Amino acid sequence: MKRFAMFFLTAMTGGFMAMGIYHYFGPERQTAITVLNRDNAYLAGNKAREADALPDLTYAAEKSVQGVVNIQTVQQNYQAQQYDPFRDLFFDRPYQREPSRVMGQGSGVIVSDDGYIVTNNHVVNGADEILVTLNDKRSFPAEVIGVDPTTDLALIKIDEHNLTMIQYGNSDLIRTGEWVLAVGNPFNLNSTVTAGIISAKGRNINILNEEFAIESFIQTDAAVNPGNSGGALVDRFGNLIGINTAIKSNTGSYAGYSFAVPVNIVKKVIDDLLKFGTAQRAFIGVSIQDMNAALAEELGEKEISGIYVAAVLEGGAAKDAGIEEGDIITKVGDITVGNVPELQEQIGRLRPGDKIDVTVRRDGRSKSIRMILKNKEGNTNVIRKPSSESVTVMGAVLEPVDAKAKHELKINNGLLIKELKGGKFRSAGIREGFIITKIDHKDINSTGELQKILASKKAQEGVLIEGIYPNGLRAYYGFGI
Repeated sequence: MKRFAMFFLTAMTGGFMAMGIYHYFGPERQTAITVLNRDNAYLAGNKAREADALPDLTYAAEKSVQGVVNIQTVQQNYQAQQYDPFRDLFFDRPYQREPSRVMGQGSGVIVSDDGYIVTNNHVVNGADEILVTLNDKRSFPAEVIGVDPTTDLALIKIDEHNLTMIQYGNSDLIRTGEWVLAVGNPFNLNSTVTAGIISAKGRNINILNEEFAIESFIQTDAAVNPGNSGGALVDRFGNLIGINTAIKSNTGSYAGYSFAVPVNIVKKVIDDLLKFGTAQRAFIGVSIQDMNAALAEELGEKEISGIYVAAVLEGGAAKDAGIEEGDIITKVGDITVGNVPELQEQIGRLRPGDKIDVTVRRDGRSKSIRMILKNKEGNTNVIRKPSSESVTVMGAVLEPVDAKAKHELKINNGLLIKELKGGKFRSAGIREGFIITKIDHKDINSTGELQKILASKKAQEGVLIEGIYPNGLRAYYGFGI
């Protein structure tokens, strides 16, 4: 699995700007590193009194390591060969290269005793094989149950029962300054526990490159490194309060701060994936920004708090409920929201059709407004995982390319080879995951177009296939009918 080395210069709506570099610390090739600490040593006064003041975290550590697993992934990295009609003429078929195996490693948290494990989407994304190793060193293959890229969460499962799971905590109740433990497998060092405090809540670092992404991270200074992705952030009682996801670093390794998805979001996403196969997203239907001093002065507001409603979208939940442009949102239910990420987190826990009370400040007075949340289509229907539209042609299981892949690869059309069961495509050296964009220089938009072109070919007539792999590598293949 390819190494995550994505760096971001982040900016938040509402005037907040954080300078730094953010780095996914998920699957990567592991190497042994020796670190020499050249910092000066300083003597601390009254060590006994300092030690007495620290909480005893041994129970939380012993409890949580049993519920954290090591996740190893394998991704087949196929090297595309160029179409060479001269070589094919004399050697009957294109030269084929064996795929390289890219190894990845991360962490996961057992959330049920019958084998369900939550981790980060970027840990398992694109993996051909997933192997889970428990704390007792037993290993099991895993399958992906569902993923939610908008929160960078994934649910996988192993075939085992009577597992030790970590109990859920409540991320709403944690406070800045509380002690926490990060549990995972950094650099493949199994069952590693580090301690720190909650540094901040509701932190947006703009690391998830997804439309409608929810970023309301718990920020902590517990040491987190490559391989910790998907691991547990627990409170001093050993209860799960977050899933470790990202770090702020100039080097790709721990440099002071790490970020975890709050467990109250995690629980909701897991429940959605189990019930519907995909995450359910609710929307208010407003354009918003954080309040700041300049905006408060412009509006004549005495309080610099809440989320300013810059526009209300037609047909949205807010419009139907009576929220107006210029309102300042201060609460969702009983939870005070101070910035956009906190508001997104609260709404992100709900589903279309849910009823909520939103408190707004209007003309200096607080007003509670009840609304019924909607989905991105503007209704309250449940969105289920789409059924496969696959068609098998010459041993290749083909399906349309989704919008996300088209955007990432900068293509306008194509057919994804989901599976190869033998036949002409496999014999030509094409591998699973390849996206066919052209046949004989003609754009391909559907399986019907592909079948029509192939059916028009005479016996022994050649076919030129053009396309692209998910890693962006373009390739050409050829075979005879």
